[in-house]
Amino acid sequence: MSSSLTVSAPTVEHHPTGFGIDTACPRLSWRFLTPPDSIPEAWEQTAYDVEIVRKEESAEAESYHIASNESSLVPWPSTPLQSREQARVRVRAYDNSNPARPTDWSPWVIVECALLDKKEWKAVPITSQVKHLGANGSLRPVRFRRTFSLPTDTTATGRARLYITSLGVYRAFVNGKRVGDHCMAPGWTSYRHRLNYQVFDVASLLDPTGPNVLAVEVAEGWYATRLAFAGGKRCIYGDEVGVIAQLEVGSSFTLVSDASWSCQASAITSSEIYDGEVYDAREETVGWNESVIQSDGEDSHSQGWAPVRELAFPQARLIAPNAPPVRVTEEVSPVAIINTPSGKTVLDFGQNLVGRLLVRSLHKPHGHRVSFGHAEVLENGELGTRPLRDAKCRDEIIFADTPLENWSPQYTFHGFRYVQVDGWTPTDAENPLSLSSVCAQVLHSDLRRTGWFSCSHPMVNKLHENAWWSMRGNFLSVPTDCPQRDERLGWTGDIQVFAPSASFLYHTAGMLGDWLQDLSVEQLLDSKSKAIPPFVVPNVLDALQDVVQDLWPEFPQAVWDDVTVLTPWTLYRSYGDVDLLRRQYPSMQAWVDRGVARGDDGLWDPELWQLGDWLDPTAPPDEPGNARTNGTLVADAYLVHVTSVLAQISTLLGETDNATRYEADARRLKTTFQHKYIAPSGLLAGDTQTALSLAIMYELHANPEQTAAAAKRLALLVRLSKFRVSTGFAGTPIITHALSRTGNHQLAYRMLLEKNNPSWMYPIRMGATTIWERWDSMLPDGSVNPGEMTSFNHYALGSVIAWLHEYVAGISQLDPGWKTFRVAPIPGGTITSAQAAYETPYGRAETRWQIVDGDQFELHVSVPPNSTALVILPHEWEGTVMPDTGRWVGSGSHSFHSRWSNTLHWPPKTLWTPLGGEEALSIV
Repeated sequence: MSSSLTVSAPTVEHHPTGFGIDTACPRLSWRFLTPPDSIPEAWEQTAYDVEIVRKEESAEAESYHIASNESSLVPWPSTPLQSREQARVRVRAYDNSNPARPTDWSPWVIVECALLDKKEWKAVPITSQVKHLGANGSLRPVRFRRTFSLPTDTTATGRARLYITSLGVYRAFVNGKRVGDHCMAPGWTSYRHRLNYQVFDVASLLDPTGPNVLAVEVAEGWYATRLAFAGGKRCIYGDEVGVIAQLEVGSSFTLVSDASWSCQASAITSSEIYDGEVYDAREETVGWNESVIQSDGEDSHSQGWAPVRELAFPQARLIAPNAPPVRVTEEVSPVAIINTPSGKTVLDFGQNLVGRLLVRSLHKPHGHRVSFGHAEVLENGELGTRPLRDAKCRDEIIFADTPLENWSPQYTFHGFRYVQVDGWTPTDAENPLSLSSVCAQVLHSDLRRTGWFSCSHPMVNKLHENAWWSMRGNFLSVPTDCPQRDERLGWTGDIQVFAPSASFLYHTAGMLGDWLQDLSVEQLLDSKSKAIPPFVVPNVLDALQDVVQDLWPEFPQAVWDDVTVLTPWTLYRSYGDVDLLRRQYPSMQAWVDRGVARGDDGLWDPELWQLGDWLDPTAPPDEPGNARTNGTLVADAYLVHVTSVLAQISTLLGETDNATRYEADARRLKTTFQHKYIAPSGLLAGDTQTALSLAIMYELHANPEQTAAAAKRLALLVRLSKFRVSTGFAGTPIITHALSRTGNHQLAYRMLLEKNNPSWMYPIRMGATTIWERWDSMLPDGSVNPGEMTSFNHYALGSVIAWLHEYVAGISQLDPGWKTFRVAPIPGGTITSAQAAYETPYGRAETRWQIVDGDQFELHVSVPPNSTALVILPHEWEGTVMPDTGRWVGSGSHSFHSRWSNTLHWPPKTLWTPLGGEEALSIV
């Protein structure tokens, strides 16, 4: 055994902690932790031991010895756990060099089940008897409380669990102390089918001798707020906020939400996702969440407290989610205070982010109002609010006689870089506004970071950083399209194209796996055809049909609806989770077999309008679907690919009859596609970069000669476009991959480094700190694109970072789950070094290369234990497609050297036109 190799504490399913899991037989995973310079060479696991202690610490451990090289998502070896049951688990591994000598034991992990049966919920939902309304007809937040004393034979320092959820979003308190650090809990799900709840250990918050109080504040959140565009709709899921809470202390005391509780309207007079929050300190009940000794030992219904009303228990399944909660993950201080031309005071945080303000300390006279308006950009020196459409994005404080300390809005979030502050200026005599007065709290689902990239080119690093920030801003409970305007919806097309990039940056299996379950239930239970997934998940667009007739009717769409197959496949490729594929399989089959609207030839119905290559840069601002590439061609290429992927999935799941059928369908559809779109030469009827890239990446040609002709034509079109981006949603994720796969790597680098609009570098030149929705969301003169859809935080077009990982840094998985991976960088352009690291299920994989002395290529690779890598050096595939052979290396640190010049064929030239100009001047 190498003394430098240790085994991590096991993880449970894709759950962030293992506490409050929703399965009785959780799969276990562990990683091998070693310093980068001392990874054991060619270390492979041959067996492992699992120890499980099911009861108290002194109980005898269950021991299991399994001969297997698997260390990711291995089966639970013991009998199923029961609701509330806790077990301690640890593992150790044996290796090929000394099979009789295991590693040291890993640290213990505590696994605890949540409530596995809905019947175990004794609590009932409660709400106010009076509907409290805020601004514009919104539901005002409501506060609930219940005092109690623990029986004398109950030890508060022992086991105490709070199981809680809400109709809305909530914060809970025990004796005035906050329970947990979750934000916007319980999160947004398909509330009619799946409602998340949380489990908290609250033993340390209880007083075993005195009175206690459990208090909960609930705001409308996604449950009842106005959602979607065109004015949206309120109360899509319900028109009353409420709480469901069940406190269990030891085995003898249970407190549940029921008619014995009290409630009152919150001092937060309104709180909406789009419009923001208003806090009126004049209406505050001091100590509302703290224990108060009453003469009858319970809360009285005086002093503003009123009885509650019980509601029917939800029909939805209550879920303890795998997804991590939304949390404050970072605080960002403003970098400047701007006095605008109109005299307004604006804070610049230097970074477009998603979250909320924290006001550290502020005292104003009784009744004074201070408001905070949020926006992503300035336009003409003023806060640029037009892209927000109908969203106000404005928080407000109304002061009483006492100072506010560490105030922030609690049940909303904003996408912003700039905040206009009204009612508080730097010249205030007593409390001047300064850079230290406030900060921005960054909010997103607290996923575990897994991937990093950097290179020698600062603007390329900025591109990658911008995509990272956009992912953070749009992974807030659900994967959204944008975080700022009156939308913020879980559009399926956006995540379908960005999922490979997302799953490199963060461990997404828990969050996206949960979201896919919402997609399935809405597709299979709500869809009129029982097959078509909604455009957005959770689906709120159906509710708009009575607001705006036929705004988004239910009709099938390629690329977007193909998320049913391609995103589970992406997650399987990243994490090797066959069970996830099995769970999503009915959704996949329903979509391909019954959802796709087919023409007589089995491909898509050509009369059905397709979103296609959405947001092609030539599309007019008011017609984002007016793309160069025919939408049906895009749909048909996707259909061939999706059918082929479903055949592979069927084989993995042992669905042999279906595998045979889908393989035959894929071959037939490919032949039909070739007859319909591909000339004998290999050129496509849709002579665009997107069409050619789809054909190359999805292997739609009949032979290598056709593919070579298509690659040559693609290269020509890239040069004709002067290396500016000519693709939208369908083409952008794959255009650089198609160029690199066919030996045109320098053209891919030339596109990457183009600085004129439309290009990846243009927004960075314009000061972007996130990925924009449009290539020109801001025009060169600093004005905002006139299109109604103009967001400055959309991750879809940032999907190019997957190419940075795979081709620039050169790292990508081979086997699903990264047990084998490939290191094959292909340097180019003016980038002279690059590196990437990825936390695989086995440990950290790293690759780092540089070019020194003009043509000396040096590559350093770290392979984690229990995995292997295929290393391919650049000169081994120069000018050709990437070879399938290289040198296999086992775990350890490896170095390689060869000759390679970045200046060869650089810079590639455009094709001369009378108005061509000098293309070299446009390279960053």
